[in-house]
Amino acid sequence: MKSITYKILALISFACGLGTVQAQTAIQPGKITGSLVTETGKPADYATVSLLKAKDSTVIKSSLSNETGHYSIERVTPGTYLIKATIIGYNSSISGPVTVAANATVSIPVLKLVPATNNLKAVSVVATKPLIERKIDRTVINVENSVLAAGNSAMEILERAPGVTIDKDDNISLKGKQGVTVMLDGKLTYLSSAQLASLLRSTDGNTIQSIEIITNPSAKYDAAGNSGIINIKLKKNRSAGTNGSFTAGAGYGQNHKANTSLNMNHKDGKVNIFGNYSYTNNKRPQDLMLNRTINDAGVNTFFNESTDILGNRNSHNYKLGADYELSKTNTLGVQVTGYNSSFDGNTFNNTLISGNQNVRSAVTTTNNASIERYNNIAANINNHIVFDTLGKELTMDADYSNFWNQQSNNYANNYFQADGTTLKYGSLLRNSLPTKINIATYKADYTNPLGKTMKLEAGMKFSYVGTNNDLRTDSVLNGNWVVDKGRTNLYKYTENINAGYLNFSQSWKKTSVQAGLRAEQTNSKGDSRDVDNVTTINERHYLSWFPSVFVNHELSDNHSLGLNYSRRIDRPSYDDLNSFVQILNAYTYQQGNPNLKPQFTNSYELSYTYKKKYNATLGYSLTTDVMVEVPKQIDKQKVTFITRENLAEQINYSLNINAPFTITKWWSMNNNVTGFYLGFKTSSPELNLDNGQYAANGNSINTFILSKTIKMEGTFNYQSPLTYGLFQIRSQYSFDAGISKSFAQKKANLKFSVSDIFNTRQQNLTVNQGNLNFSVFQKNETRVARLTFTYNFGNSKIQARKRSGGADDEKSRVKAGS
Repeated sequence: MKSITYKILALISFACGLGTVQAQTAIQPGKITGSLVTETGKPADYATVSLLKAKDSTVIKSSLSNETGHYSIERVTPGTYLIKATIIGYNSSISGPVTVAANATVSIPVLKLVPATNNLKAVSVVATKPLIERKIDRTVINVENSVLAAGNSAMEILERAPGVTIDKDDNISLKGKQGVTVMLDGKLTYLSSAQLASLLRSTDGNTIQSIEIITNPSAKYDAAGNSGIINIKLKKNRSAGTNGSFTAGAGYGQNHKANTSLNMNHKDGKVNIFGNYSYTNNKRPQDLMLNRTINDAGVNTFFNESTDILGNRNSHNYKLGADYELSKTNTLGVQVTGYNSSFDGNTFNNTLISGNQNVRSAVTTTNNASIERYNNIAANINNHIVFDTLGKELTMDADYSNFWNQQSNNYANNYFQADGTTLKYGSLLRNSLPTKINIATYKADYTNPLGKTMKLEAGMKFSYVGTNNDLRTDSVLNGNWVVDKGRTNLYKYTENINAGYLNFSQSWKKTSVQAGLRAEQTNSKGDSRDVDNVTTINERHYLSWFPSVFVNHELSDNHSLGLNYSRRIDRPSYDDLNSFVQILNAYTYQQGNPNLKPQFTNSYELSYTYKKKYNATLGYSLTTDVMVEVPKQIDKQKVTFITRENLAEQINYSLNINAPFTITKWWSMNNNVTGFYLGFKTSSPELNLDNGQYAANGNSINTFILSKTIKMEGTFNYQSPLTYGLFQIRSQYSFDAGISKSFAQKKANLKFSVSDIFNTRQQNLTVNQGNLNFSVFQKNETRVARLTFTYNFGNSKIQARKRSGGADDEKSRVKAGS
């Protein structure tokens, strides 16, 4: 392990030493400087300064003026431009045409900003970001002002994101592929799918600013996530002084919903203090039907299961942080975040058993009272150093996270004959699963421009994860609780990943290229012990390399092409490696797989953009040792269970088209459609599989500006039938709509929305493979009406500094409940 660490450090040192290299370029960009003042002659601080093409006023790039009103725009390609300055409460100011020569610095005469107070009634300024933005390497969903985001959780918003689907077990897929890495504010969550689902359902949508979908990340990002990265960016206050926002909402579907949040920021001189708190309460029912046919020695037995679940979730999320400017070029920050989430559920299962589908022979019922508690606290300390005005900088983050979770279930099983008489005395079963997870990471990212058009990025990251799952299952024997040895174990897992990367980028007049290489060394150990202290140990050590290449070329002002490639990895979640059994009912359970291997994916994308607005992306990926859920059956015991296994490969072809349209001045539309083929292959004594299917998903988001203060939104979502491994998944669709009204000089906003208006969102799947023959129907509470009130106070100039810590990937693999 030390040898690879030294190699990584040597690579970083070598990269940093390249800072003295001077790149020779064909065209040397210029620079523009200037200053802004108000009508009284005072500096206009933190105004937006935009560089426009003189011939058509196209925005090329933007900057901000500092506390003294001065601004600087670097790396300006020779040409003729205009400078436009804007700030809230003032009319914009535009300079005359200015010509920038190669390797020259041009000073713009002082621009004066005049208050817009006298013209407010006559002038309507629209500065709202589009709901969907397509950028070179990502798609951005600006949910901050969306009517449909009000009152919904982060999970519910993700369900409506372009190309994203979420299955019955809350597994997130992107363009049909599972293995998505979810980040919060650029930080990996290190949670398993179940725990991530709990966190996302606990996160109030009103605290979200935007969602970034990155299908092919560069070497700078952790290599985890075969189908890409979804980064959820939370709102930050932007103002000097004291400012913030308050939100309160209520909703009702079949049961009540409530949410509230407070977001505050205070900046005074060199110190910026920020924080937020949110609370959600969500009582949600769920209906589940499972029909199975089990053939044992030619004799069929039919199981028709009906399960009703009613759960109530209460969640508290909080964040407190501060930034201190040690100097003009050095900022030190600290941040503490956490959440406390509880879920109390009552489940009733009724199973009808028959020798044929018309004659019932027996009935079993299962009642389960479940209690789940999820707690997390995380601390981050970071340092951002800017070495010069050319962009040379260093960012360092140290993170520590602690999770402590508790799950408990109490099962009461009853067995009856067809006429209702008792067939077997009821059996009682209980289990508890306390879990502790500790995560520590350190990462450093260095950026060094090599001349005007070349840039080097280098970095390293070290992470440690330790988990402890203590599962205990008891059953009643002769009136006493005794340990069920077959369902009790202690599982400890440790993992250390050492990583380093290099990223080079070069830009010319029409073409830009970025190439990177990331190395990750993984050391892991799983230790499972049963009641008799019999130990099973799985230990792994492997080094993996992850190259990436991105090429973008502008064919003309209206046409551009992009080509990219990357290799990625998905490691098993901590709980998936634990062989413990999780009971669902008398005939169904889940089980981990300690032999599960990581999967690797090679992805290629070719993209075309027309008028910097319309985008088409053609993609191909091949995943080896793909991890999928595999149902299995023990015919003699009439039992079905779910586990995860590695299949040989997964093949994915995709075509994504994103097309925004402005129908009229008051009606705009964004359409996103993804067509894809998803195929699976494997060959083993137990499973021989070679299947796939063409499928599609898409959505259409429509925005209607009814007046200066009233806006409506409507969204239609559709997913076609899909094959995923052994599962045949039927189509689903839904329609959402909402309306918002702003008042009190747009500081206050009232939003009303209804999700899944026609109550059509549901999941149907079937499996018919080998001795498996079953179907599943699941319906959650999806039609919910919500009313949300938001009030913003303070001004809007300065934003709390954004940072991304180092513990983001590891957190994404911790499970946090449903």
